[in-house]
Amino acid sequence: MTSHIANLLAYRARIACAAMAPCALLLPAGAEAHPHVWTSVQSELVIGDDGKLQAIRHRWTFDEFYSAMAVQGLDTDGDGEYTAEELKPLAEVNVNSLNEFDYFTFVSAKGDSVTLSDPIDYSVEYKDGIVVLNFTLPLKQPVAADSDEVKVEVYDPTFFVAFSFAEKDPLKMAGAPAGCQANLKAPLTDPESDALTEAFFSQLGPDSTYGSQFAQTAVLSCKS
Repeated sequence: MTSHIANLLAYRARIACAAMAPCALLLPAGAEAHPHVWTSVQSELVIGDDGKLQAIRHRWTFDEFYSAMAVQGLDTDGDGEYTAEELKPLAEVNVNSLNEFDYFTFVSAKGDSVTLSDPIDYSVEYKDGIVVLNFTLPLKQPVAADSDEVKVEVYDPTFFVAFSFAEKDPLKMAGAPAGCQANLKAPLTDPESDALTEAFFSQLGPDSTYGSQFAQTAVLSCKS
């Protein structure tokens, strides 16, 4: 079951329905066209007193169809409830499978990419039929946002998963000194994937930039 989840999030099996029949029952009717998973993002930028971005705390809320698939087989005691211990494997397989895709999180400063460390403090919640993934991505080296903006984008390069910032509390700052602000910028273009075939998307990999055009950008700036 966990390999099914990993395949879905890492899209190695393009829906995996051929091998995993239950998947076909859980995906929406329009699943033939990209994207296949919808995710609402809430992010918190962790900033030091020196105005440097230190980490990004993510809270990703998945759509009901993916959520239903993801928790299959996790209720090991059959009581209809999902404990933190039962959900732990789901959290682990999510963060492990996303390593290849840089955790769908892309940070840049002065136009240069910023390297992220592996996730910490990760966990999964399941309530009212919805899966929520929480995790923190530390920066390997904190970056200053004093003279140049620091940009954070959350997107799937292959657009298998559609990410969008939540309408409520999409972006926060933690520990920010006076003069820091974080704002969201609209994506460059609206998705028009219906006109494209699965054959097109199946050739996209982690190094693709296709999904970036649909990404909202979180912009951090700190002025003294």
